[in-house]
Amino acid sequence: MIQPGSKSLRKIAVVGRGTAGSLAAASVTRLHPDRDHELHHIYDSRIPVIGVGEGSWPSLVQELHQLTNLPHETIQQQLNGTRKYGVAFEGWGRRGRDFTHFFTPQQVSYAYHLSADFMGELLQTSTRAQHIDAKVLDITPVEGGAEVTFEGRAPERYDLVFDARGFPRELDPTEHIDISFIPTNTAVIRRCPSIIEAADGPVLQHTYTRAVARPHGWVFVIPLTAHTSYGYIFNRDVTSLADVESDFDAFLEADGVSEFEQRAVIRFPNFVHRRIFDGAIARVGNAAAFMEPLEATAIVSAQLQIGMVLQMRLNRPIEHLQRDAPTVNRFLINNMLCYGLFVGWHYSCGSKYDSDFWRHARDQAWPNHRHATAPEAVDCAALEKFDEMIELLNQPVIDKEDWHRMCAVPLTSYAQMSQGLGY
Repeated sequence: MIQPGSKSLRKIAVVGRGTAGSLAAASVTRLHPDRDHELHHIYDSRIPVIGVGEGSWPSLVQELHQLTNLPHETIQQQLNGTRKYGVAFEGWGRRGRDFTHFFTPQQVSYAYHLSADFMGELLQTSTRAQHIDAKVLDITPVEGGAEVTFEGRAPERYDLVFDARGFPRELDPTEHIDISFIPTNTAVIRRCPSIIEAADGPVLQHTYTRAVARPHGWVFVIPLTAHTSYGYIFNRDVTSLADVESDFDAFLEADGVSEFEQRAVIRFPNFVHRRIFDGAIARVGNAAAFMEPLEATAIVSAQLQIGMVLQMRLNRPIEHLQRDAPTVNRFLINNMLCYGLFVGWHYSCGSKYDSDFWRHARDQAWPNHRHATAPEAVDCAALEKFDEMIELLNQPVIDKEDWHRMCAVPLTSYAQMSQGLGY
């Protein structure tokens, strides 16, 4: 197959060795048709990869198989993984009841719960790259590409740079769309003993990410074969860390967990970058956007960002880049804002707790979604697409031609959440 853009991609850089960076480097190796291209995987070994359990969507199962050429069972075992069939919500919504958001086809389609510690190692084995251990100071557009400047090393020019350095410390309104209608901004991560029985082969039982409503936010529970990952997601501007830690202790005690390892307290912004892709620099993963892990949108978003950028750059002649890049960028922003609206909507019906956090989430944070995603503010139609999905849910009968409608996630996901939340 002739790929007219490949001649303009002779030298590529991936900056960052987390999940998104590792996916980008492996994807370049697999998709680039010319083996003599130059790929630099750049990272600062002094910056640790925080190894917490992660969830995913079913698309990752096939992609990891394609990237590594390993059997699904081998991949799952190397990631200390289990098979995730959906998210089990406990205490969410007007009814305060338990329900499950299944992948579809229900009880057939599955994703992975995976250990982020081992994701990079798995993908590195199928990546052909020169590894550069250095601190990156800046990535800037230059004529025909982008330049990476380093600490203690001469700058390098590249045809394309994947920036996977993670989310910014502070949001800049000129660069970032603030999606604070998602009412959380901090996570306390703990690692606890495994609740999965050890097996000689891959774990085949159906597992689910638990999303448990608590007075100060919610707790995720991700079952892996080596340990169980717990995280308390809350808003530090509404609740003190001490109160969260105390309730976390109570939750683990009620869950029968007598010991744990404190992994991290992570502050995060909920945002979408206004320039995910400019033609030469592609921000991927948490550098492109971030939102709390309620629906495991991080990895599936990185897959889309990497795949779209590579397919466009490889398959479109370079003379079309100036026109193509804004179109791709707008599509990616729109997709991320659709994810953000879907996640924020989970809070619209509150939970079984009438607490400061849940009142803030339902009555103050979520009502801001229309202003934050107004078309004139974000230059895309995410809000319109979200409104169309909600209108479909309110119809007594949904026509068959609408069954496959999407707003980042399929109509089946909206329908399941609507029923569960009592929307």
